[in-house]
Amino acid sequence: MALPALVFRSVTFTHPAASRPLFEGVDLHLAPGWTGVVGANGAGKTTLLRLACGELAAGSGHVRAPRAAVLCEQRTDAPPERLDELLASSEPHAVRRRSALALEDDFATRWDSLSHGERKRAQVGVALWLQPDLLALDEPTNHLDAEARSLLLAALGEFRGVGLLVSHDRALLDALCAQCVFLDPPRVVLRPGGFSEARARERRDEATARAACDSARAERQRLEVLVDARRREAVRGDACLSKRHLARHDSDGRARIDRARVSNKVGRAGARLRQASARLDVARERAAATVLPARYETGISLEADACPRDVLAWLPQGVLALGPARWLAHHTIAVHRGERIGLSGRNGGGKSTLLRALLAQAALPEERVVVLPQELDERAGAALLREVRALPGPRLGEVMNLISRMGSRPGQLLESAVPSPGEARKLLLALGLERRAWLVVADEPTNHLDLPSIEALEEALSAWDGALLLASHDERFLDALTTTRWALAEDGEGSILV
Repeated sequence: MALPALVFRSVTFTHPAASRPLFEGVDLHLAPGWTGVVGANGAGKTTLLRLACGELAAGSGHVRAPRAAVLCEQRTDAPPERLDELLASSEPHAVRRRSALALEDDFATRWDSLSHGERKRAQVGVALWLQPDLLALDEPTNHLDAEARSLLLAALGEFRGVGLLVSHDRALLDALCAQCVFLDPPRVVLRPGGFSEARARERRDEATARAACDSARAERQRLEVLVDARRREAVRGDACLSKRHLARHDSDGRARIDRARVSNKVGRAGARLRQASARLDVARERAAATVLPARYETGISLEADACPRDVLAWLPQGVLALGPARWLAHHTIAVHRGERIGLSGRNGGGKSTLLRALLAQAALPEERVVVLPQELDERAGAALLREVRALPGPRLGEVMNLISRMGSRPGQLLESAVPSPGEARKLLLALGLERRAWLVVADEPTNHLDLPSIEALEEALSAWDGALLLASHDERFLDALTTTRWALAEDGEGSILV
């Protein structure tokens, strides 16, 4: 029996605190297979997934979805329900799921010590084990190293239900998706192909729309000039038909006007004016109906105050505990003024632990350090938004300008109750940059950011002359921004900094 499809019919949705709809009149028909969901931070990607899975109700319209639906959220704060059951099951399907995603038997009992990449594998493993008819994944490759990402790609490739995939991972979208939904509120557009193909179609559609818009505006302007000329011609004709300016005994002039009236030359001028005016009305309607998608300027110009210190953070040689029977050995390390360091290593190797230990030894004023953790929970995100709203006008304006230049809409963000994970990271970064920091320490900085935001962040940090310490699985990002590399290598039950 064929699996049911996911159908949106004239769906409109407005967040409770928002002044305008996020989605309006959305129509979608998504058959089994993977569909990518693409859009800027705050464009409503997570909201669309929650509508599909029944966690939110449409304001108007109708969503018809398969009954068995599972949503994997971006956050990994708590263990997924039924993780214990999956890890304890001897049923063949459960064993295959655990093996496919390298899930260890004690993941549930040591959740707090797991890396976010290990948590993400467990979260997706439970979702696939449940075998839903609809599976919605929100940024599933966040935190994953190359090996874990390969495991995930293979596991997702076996799914046969309706799949919704929100991701900034272009290669993942290209490998899995037969079509992509592009969100540009309130517009929602479905295009065939993986991300690269669908994005190329979007650009061609925009180029066609822009050409049509330019043509409509040019035609409107041409007709406005023509109508103006026809109006002057008609006015001159009306003046010519008037006998008021003639002398009482000017019989020749009166005869000439009578012949003009009989020939209807002036009447034809009026008709030409009416025809041109009607064509102008049509051209104005056409120009008004040609709407181009909004595009916001991105790219940040950053300034870093000169730091008086050479060494910003220092950690003596030692061993850090990573959890039960796991450790990280490291030599003496330091971050110097203006230095740009990239830190890489597999999930669970201790990158986040090393960053925390190094920051604990940094004797810098709090306002001079920007720290981007891997995750901010909803409570921390809401508190951050409240802090930003309470800023004095000039500072709020500067922070919101930075947010806008990173690809988000300030007004929409300030209206939200809780920022999305990507927007929370932008808020944290914008607050630090507004304070003219000396050091940026970022743990997986590209997680949760949309593609334009990643490009804007890379461009901004490339031109910045402060110190950087970036832990990331995104080798392209590290290659573009760092000149010194630290790496964690496996060593039995532990890791070594090399």
